Amino acid sequence: MRSLIGAVVGALCSAAPALAETPAAIVEDVQGKVDGVEFMDYVAPGKIIKLGPKASITLSYLKSCMRETISEGVVLIGAEQSTVQLGDVQRAKVPCDTKAAQLSEREANQSAATTFRTMRADTKGAPSKLPTIYGVSPIVQAKSGGTLVIERTDGKEPTISVPLKNDVMTRGKFYDFAKTGKSLTPGGSYLASIGSKRYTFQVDASATTSPTPIIGRLLRLE
Repeated sequence: MRSLIGAVVGALCSAAPALAETPAAIVEDVQGKVDGVEFMDYVAPGKIIKLGPKASITLSYLKSCMRETISEGVVLIGAEQSTVQLGDVQRAKVPCDTKAAQLSEREANQSAATTFRTMRADTKGAPSKLPTIYGVSPIVQAKSGGTLVIERTDGKEPTISVPLKNDVMTRGKFYDFAKTGKSLTPGGSYLASIGSKRYTFQVDASATTSPTPIIGRLLRLE
């Protein structure tokens, strides 16, 4: 079996494209022996992951919103989904917004006033849709040490202020509102700020408190 896996890894290595710096997917869950990745790691196209017997991994792709649960075998990370050898993969498209999962530097560095002035209208004159999360409890990626402030922009709601300390952040860079019992309002629009960085987003009107895939509630603020 080891020689077979070795042959598969060799074949995948020869077929893999040059490693890209931009992450393609995030690791949402790891069970059993999985070489090379941990929970909440980002993985880039070309990365190869080996899963031991009875091991599994859940990956969510940032661009395609494809969520994969893979059991055993060897995984080659692609741009929008994985190639799996000697294992089983179950795929499902989940609600997510690539604009929320892949925050642009321009959006992140605008001042609050500039953010609202530059919300462009579409060709019919309607406001452009804000980046959307699909759970009421976002997972915010940010550097530790600052203070995260979230304010509602389309109604009255208490401002949320969270000191981003290492002891409350997963892997030192993810703050999960669900773990601390904090939540936002379905259909609400918000401004998140850390220092001089500003980012506008909204919560989908159908969002609930039920468990939601990480990719659907991820806001990358760094």
